[in-house]
Amino acid sequence: MRIQLKGRGGASADDELLSRVEKKLGKVARQVSPLAELTIEVREERGEQVAEGALRLKGVTLRACERASDTGHALNLLADDLARQVKKHRDKRRARREARRAAAQEHAV
Repeated sequence: MRIQLKGRGGASADDELLSRVEKKLGKVARQVSPLAELTIEVREERGEQVAEGALRLKGVTLRACERASDTGHALNLLADDLARQVKKHRDKRRARREARRAAAQEHAV
């Protein structure tokens, strides 16, 4: 999975933050294609840190936005949300594939 990190509005996107993102999103990276693209934007709004993420997979884009008092916590919440969405998407695809296979076998009999 390719990760792009952007900092806006006074928030900095340094190498330390990027390594933290890579570590936290390792679980998600194992579940998606190496060609998947993740764009994370970190910014400050009204004293809160905001982390927005867009994960582009084949045929679908998963998005999440989280707010917290510090950047690390916002990124943790974002990673959890994206992991949940990836799992749901993967399960949905698996169910469709199995239903199609069952229908094909029923039709062949």
